[in-house]
Amino acid sequence: MVVETKSKTDDVFHALADSTRRDILRRAGMDASSVSRLADAYPMSFAAVQKHVVVLERAGLVTKRRRGREQLVEASPETLAEARRALDDLEEVWRGRVERMSELLESD
Repeated sequence: MVVETKSKTDDVFHALADSTRRDILRRAGMDASSVSRLADAYPMSFAAVQKHVVVLERAGLVTKRRRGREQLVEASPETLAEARRALDDLEEVWRGRVERMSELLESD
């Protein structure tokens, strides 16, 4: 069965699937950084880093705000908490399945 609906959680996990984006999120969580300062930290073009920031922004993991001529990137911890809850829900489902399988195996 293929589920065709795309959710905000899908966007979050897509954004987190890339190591550069995870590092940008880590840096943005420590301190608001300009996109150009973030770009200085990576061996890629400014445009490439900007694209990573856009993916993070669409997922709701970061926000951008203007300060003069700079755009500051800040982490949005609420969105990360939502992703954590989604993972916790999945873990609960799987733990329940493992417990039921254990009960079935013990009953034989």
